[in-house]
Amino acid sequence: MPHLFEPLCLRKLVLPNRIGVSPMCQYSAVDGIAQDWHFIHYASRAVAGPGLILVEATAVTADGRISPGDMGLWQDRQIEPLARIARQISAYGCVPGIQLAHAGRKASVGLGWEPQRTLTPEEQGWPVVAPSPVAFSADHAIPRELTLDDIRTLVGQFVAAAQRALTAGFQVAEIHSAHGYLLHEFLSPISNQRRDAYGGSFENRIRLLVEVANAVRAVWPENLPLLVRISATDWMEGGWSVDESVELSRKLKACGVDLVDVSSGGTSLAAKIPVGPGFQSEFAARIRREAGIATAAVGIITSPAQADHLIRSGQSDLVFVARELLRDPYWPLHAAQALGHSVAWPNQYLRAAPPGSTGR
Repeated sequence: MPHLFEPLCLRKLVLPNRIGVSPMCQYSAVDGIAQDWHFIHYASRAVAGPGLILVEATAVTADGRISPGDMGLWQDRQIEPLARIARQISAYGCVPGIQLAHAGRKASVGLGWEPQRTLTPEEQGWPVVAPSPVAFSADHAIPRELTLDDIRTLVGQFVAAAQRALTAGFQVAEIHSAHGYLLHEFLSPISNQRRDAYGGSFENRIRLLVEVANAVRAVWPENLPLLVRISATDWMEGGWSVDESVELSRKLKACGVDLVDVSSGGTSLAAKIPVGPGFQSEFAARIRREAGIATAAVGIITSPAQADHLIRSGQSDLVFVARELLRDPYWPLHAAQALGHSVAWPNQYLRAAPPGSTGR
């Protein structure tokens, strides 16, 4: 059996294989509520049989959305449409997960295919918040610095969103602390210039993420896994570093986090990122080796052989496939065929499956 199709046990949850659908914003929600596009999008990926589908960045508060089209879990009326998605994913044998997020100073911008600048109130924009009053770029508004009361409230908002996610039927929760969004903004000295208990030293800069991880773990069932996505490096001198990511991952493990989803970048437009196939996998490998925690690799992973190698060589425990699954929703089925592995096909599609395939 190719290593990519081995099951993965996280706590008492078993993923049927090591393929994860990376959380990718669809910018198609209305008031944080999933729409028909989401039901089609997630069901079509689930049909192909990945082990885990992580639903896109879902805001824990209205001002934490990246754009007006982001999904949310800041109120109960947003639960049922997401529950429908979780049911669809489960119906096809996949594990449903969700990413909980706050966009911080990168919030209130256009939809993903529109110019990325702060929207005006007339364009449905809203005031943004951050660790420090430092704008992401000249096209972004200067954020309001969060107070200590704001920070305490924010932790509670992550907890409330996690509880709603559980009610909706999700079995995996991921805390988004990457790509220059709020929790990553606290980690990086580039965006965090505070002089209180949440800024300055490494211990202070990681404090909020650790508090959120502990608080969410306390309400997330003991038998279900908790993930955290981080940017392993800012790719900037004086920014967040890989060494810090290793130490952070050790501390997250102590908080009860089960897997670190390892991405990179997002803090500064000036970063020089050597983008290429698997360009972030070395970070996942180092964190896995030195922090002793399961990791996921992500970033221009496109071929089945490449994905299988990441698992087989011990660089990561899980592979998140992103844009390739937008190009080819049935990538897991095609990956199995390319690796000489037989997997069950949906009965409705069995007539198109390789000879000898079974249905499900």
